Amino acid sequence: MVAATCITEVCAEHGEGPVWDAVRNVLVIVDMERGALVEVTPEGSTTRHELGGVAAAIRLRAGGGYVLAVARGFQLLTPGFAPDGPVVTAFDDQGLRMNDGGCDPQGRFYCGSMAYDETAGAGTLYRFDADRSVHAVLGDLTIPNGLQWTADGRTALHIDTPTDRIDAHDFDAGTGTFSNRRPFVSIPAGAGHPDGMAIDEEDGVWVALWGGSAVHHYTADGELADVIEVNAKDVTACAFGGEDRSTLYITTSRRDRGDADGPQAGAVFAVPTSVRGAVPYPFAG
Repeated sequence: MVAATCITEVCAEHGEGPVWDAVRNVLVIVDMERGALVEVTPEGSTTRHELGGVAAAIRLRAGGGYVLAVARGFQLLTPGFAPDGPVVTAFDDQGLRMNDGGCDPQGRFYCGSMAYDETAGAGTLYRFDADRSVHAVLGDLTIPNGLQWTADGRTALHIDTPTDRIDAHDFDAGTGTFSNRRPFVSIPAGAGHPDGMAIDEEDGVWVALWGGSAVHHYTADGELADVIEVNAKDVTACAFGGEDRSTLYITTSRRDRGDADGPQAGAVFAVPTSVRGAVPYPFAG
């Protein structure tokens, strides 16, 4: 067991969706329901960009800039975080919002929706293709989170938080579809609930535990390898970064608890690891 170090001041109400931008040497996170993006340097200084609305999950674009899941769709951004074209709508239901996602090895961006009131089964995982078309991939989700792919590209790992599991799916690279859902890891009772997730070069997964003040590291075989303690109750997501991608950056929230969650809730934490994170796939569009 090792403790993560808090590297920033409180910089988000609900920090989520981190991605490492190796070109600019910064971590980019979302402050989800405040509709803001926050850049974090390795030294812990922050720069905030207010966009408005919802900023759910952000990933790099292969040609420069970013793709952002917004309240009910997808927004392309320039390298300076300005809109690059209109929002591409995925759904119209005002009772739902996007939550978390990631890019597959082919450069398609996925994000899952959920109900604001967390209605069971109301969410859907959507795929945003490079041609800017949108496709529903998985349904009957409640709080979709933590999407990653194994190094061979044949397995997608995904979380629906209330199940307290990480599930594996067979992934069809040609069609961008999922099948044969089965449990990969079950989170022990009382340890918190699985939220965002990172993957390393050895297919080990690192899962943030909402309500658990920790990140769990599981091997490619699903065995618990390490526990990282975080000085905030609601740990939301994590991503590898730094010069050699061996630093795990961890986001936290103060949305539900505020000061009751401690003075560092809403800050970004970091911990050195003995592995390198997998290079995050960029969006091809």
